[in-house]
Formats: sequence, C-alpha cells, structure tokens
Amino acid sequence: MRFTPASIALAVLLTTVSSVGLTQRPDTQIEPRSIEWQKAGEAARKAGNLTGATDALESALAVDPRNRAAYIELAEVARAQGLQGKAIRLYKEALLLDPTDVTAIAGQGEAMVEKGAIAKAKENLAQAQNLCKGNCPEVAQLNAAIQKGPPAVAMTSKEAVPGAKANSTDNP
Repeated sequence: MRFTPASIALAVLLTTVSSVGLTQRPDTQIEPRSIEWQKAGEAARKAGNLTGATDALESALAVDPRNRAAYIELAEVARAQGLQGKAIRLYKEALLLDPTDVTAIAGQGEAMVEKGAIAKAKENLAQAQNLCKGNCPEVAQLNAAIQKGPPAVAMTSKEAVPGAKANSTDNP
C-alpha cells in the first residue's frame, strides 16, 4: 500500500517519456513539403524571379527549419540581390545545422569577398580545404573569388552626386 503512489507516479513518468520519443522525427529526415518548396524556390531563382524564390524558400523554412539546403539557396538569392550581409547570416544558419557543409562555408566565403572581408574569406577557404581533401569545385571557386578580390565600386563625379558642391577655385 505504501508503494502504490510511487508506483503510479513512476508508471505515468515512463509512459510520458516513451511517448515523446515516438513522436519526434530524426534530424536527418526533412519534411517533404519543405523540400518541394525548396525546389520551387531554386527553380524561381534560376528563372530570375528573386522575389518568388525568396517567398518559396521562406515557406520551405517555415515548414521545416532544419532544411539546410533551403538556407543555402536563400543565401544565394540574397547574394543575387546584392545583400551580402544577409547572405553571410543565412550561410551561418546552415552551418549551425551542419558545421562541415563545404558548400555553405565556400558560399559564405564568397559573400565575404563580395563584401570586402578578404581576411575572413581566407579563413573560410582554409576551413573548406581542411574538410575537402579531394578536388572540390566549391573550394576552387572560393579561391578564385579571393584571387579576383572584391568587386570594384563605381566612382561618381561630384556633379553626379546630389547635394555635393564642386570645389571651385574662383572666389565670388
């Protein structure tokens, strides 16, 4: 009699713990609807529809936030839009899910080069080279981007900038 309450509590605890384990999916199994949205986003990006690609990829991540490929594809869309800072953050999200993803490391490095952070891009290159022992196209592409350097910024004359006054040597 005096063990009955403890037995009941233990039985309830064990059934609760065992039922929680049955309802969770393994981390490697991505929701199929998320993969469908990701593929739609990838197709939209390749077609040049960056807004549609962003919408589809964000839907993929809303369905399953563990879809690392959707983060990488969304980062590619951000780079195409000229949002390198956002792309770097999205690659970081992908790397939180899998720190050994060479595609995400190299993509983040390329976005860093585009932003002008060559030293950090070289760190990513070293990390990617350590992970990829063979001939990896991602590593070669990042190395080429580092060798090329950041894109040149278009310079404008002072007359083209609104509100800027040209220095005049004439005194009024």
